[in-house]
Amino acid sequence: MTPLSSFSLPPIWREGRLGLELAALLRDPVFRGEGVRDAAGQPVLLIPGFLAGDDSLALMTRWLRRTGHYTRRAGIRANVDCSTSAVDRLEERLQVMAETRGQKVAVIGQSRGGNFAKVLAVRRPDLVSGIVTLGSPQLDPLAVHPLVRAPVYAVGTLGTLRVRGLFRNSCRTGGCCEPFWADLARRVPRNVGYLSVYSRSDGIVDWRACLDEGARHLEVESSHCGMGLNAHVYRATAAALRSFRGERPAARGRAAAQAPLRSAA
Repeated sequence: MTPLSSFSLPPIWREGRLGLELAALLRDPVFRGEGVRDAAGQPVLLIPGFLAGDDSLALMTRWLRRTGHYTRRAGIRANVDCSTSAVDRLEERLQVMAETRGQKVAVIGQSRGGNFAKVLAVRRPDLVSGIVTLGSPQLDPLAVHPLVRAPVYAVGTLGTLRVRGLFRNSCRTGGCCEPFWADLARRVPRNVGYLSVYSRSDGIVDWRACLDEGARHLEVESSHCGMGLNAHVYRATAAALRSFRGERPAARGRAAAQAPLRSAA
């Protein structure tokens, strides 16, 4: 795992674009499903970021359903639990979802949720068709702005004081989450698709921490919190999910079709 000191300070003031990004998405044809193939019930599990809950990805969830995906939330009200406990619950949910739908599940994770998505892909390639991570610092989960790192330490302190449902300081270096950190450092298997979306103007996470080995990297112009509300992210997500289904992209007019998104290599 890359040392935190090698990353620079993200420009947190750029997170003020969230409202503009939402307005742009609502005006964009992709939000109405234009140019997005019907997914025929493709199952998708969505995992929110640190401190956030399922509602933070509600708009993307509704859009996925309108475009023919079968979605399921992570069951997270606030993503502050121990990584091991959280991923164990998500794995159970993933397995039930795959068995119910009779096919592998695509996983979309924002920020810390993308860390969880990667570990699920590493552990259960038999259940995961591919993952899309949005601003997820896979190389160092603490490569974030100090104003965000402070609540991380605060939650860890409260968890250490035995407040239920919160991770502890020992979750970072102790034995409870050692398998989680080991799996996070591993490469995603070749037969699992992997798209890592990042933004150089991300105000929370240092974008360099998102450049995970083996992923297809896609740069977008977006705030960190706005990645779940960004039209470019929606197009990239639709293309990634299509490739996870094994479908070729549709050509636009006379232009040649783009190559399918690559699986992790």
